[in-house]
Amino acid sequence: MADTVRAAVQTGPRAIEIREFPRPKIGPDDGLLRVEANGICGSDVETYKGHMGYSARGPFIPGHEPLGIVEELGERAAERWGVQPGDRVALEVIVPCRACQQCLTGRYQSCPNRKYGHGVTGIDVEPTLWGGLAEYLYISPGSVLHKIDRSVPVEVAAMFNPLGAGVRWAAQLGGIRLGDTVLVLGSGQRGIASVIAARAAGAGTVIVTGLESDKHKLDLAREFGADHTIFADSENTVEKVADLTGGAMADVTLELTPMAAAPVTDALLATRHGGRVVLAGLKGGKEIPLRTDLIINRALQVFGAFGVDATANEQAIAILESGRFPLEKMHTHTFGLDDTALAIETLAGEVAGEQAVHVSVHPNS
Repeated sequence: MADTVRAAVQTGPRAIEIREFPRPKIGPDDGLLRVEANGICGSDVETYKGHMGYSARGPFIPGHEPLGIVEELGERAAERWGVQPGDRVALEVIVPCRACQQCLTGRYQSCPNRKYGHGVTGIDVEPTLWGGLAEYLYISPGSVLHKIDRSVPVEVAAMFNPLGAGVRWAAQLGGIRLGDTVLVLGSGQRGIASVIAARAAGAGTVIVTGLESDKHKLDLAREFGADHTIFADSENTVEKVADLTGGAMADVTLELTPMAAAPVTDALLATRHGGRVVLAGLKGGKEIPLRTDLIINRALQVFGAFGVDATANEQAIAILESGRFPLEKMHTHTFGLDDTALAIETLAGEVAGEQAVHVSVHPNS
C-alpha cells in the first residue's frame, strides 16, 4: 500500500500538474475512496480556462463527479453511510454540516456551514485529497454517498452526475407532466441526459437545440428520444419552436448553454404563457440581460438550478442500473490521470478530429 497518492492539480488557467500527496490516515468517522472514474463536466472546462471562480482559490484538485470503490472506512462511518469496504459509491460535490437547520430540514445544499466540497477545495485544506482527479479521494464525515451496483460498466456509472442533473432539471424543477412539450437548449451530455429524464417523466414532444458543429450530439439526442432538433446558429430557435408546436410553444424549457446570453431570451420567448423555464447554463459571472417584462407578461415560472440533490442522484442511479437506455453510446473518451488536461480540452472541443460527448478520467488505469 503506497504512502503517497498521485493527483492532478490545477495551479492556474490551463495549468494542470501531476503531484504526489501523503495518503490520509483514516479514523472511525471517515474513509478513503479508490477512484475508478471521474466524469468531466462543462464547468470543469470553464474553470480550466479561468472563466470560473474556483481557480481563484489557489491550487486545487478538480473532479466533482467522483466514482469509486470504498478502500478504507471507519466503523462509525460504515454504520452512518450503510456501506462497507469494497462497495462502489458516487460522491456529491457538496459536503454539508448535517446539523444546521437547513440540513435538518432537507435543504442541505443551502448549508451555511459548508467549508469544503469535492473538486472545489484548495490543496491547503487538510487532508488535501478533496477532488476526484486523484488515485484516492478522502471521504469526510459529512460527505454524501450513493451506492451504485458494481455490475454497471464504469463508463456508464460515471454518468451519475449528468444524468442526475437531467432528472433534477427536467423532472423536479421542470415538473414535466404526461404529454408536455419540452425544449432543451443545449445538446451536451446534460442536454442529452435531460432528454432521457424528460422521456422517463412522460414528455410528449422533446425539442433540442445545438450548433451545427454539434450535429453528432443532436443525432445522439434523437437516439435517446428527441423528436426534433434545431441548429441554433443557422435557424431561429423561437420561430422553429412555434412552427413545430403550431404556435403553442413549449410547456417546459431548460436553458443549459454555457457562457451564452442569447439562449436565455430564447428560453423566455419559446415557452408558453404560464410555462416553466429552468436556468442551468452557467455564464461565468457575466452579466446577462434579462427581459423581465417577458416573465411578467407571459406569467412564466423561472427556476434557478443549483447542482444535483440526493433525490435526483438516487433516481438517476436507478435509471443507470435499470439498463433501460443505451447510455454507453454517450461515452466517447476515456483518459488516464496523466492526460487530465487533454481530457478537459477534448470535452471543450479543442482537439482536432475528436467529437466528445461524455469524457471521463480513470486515475488508476
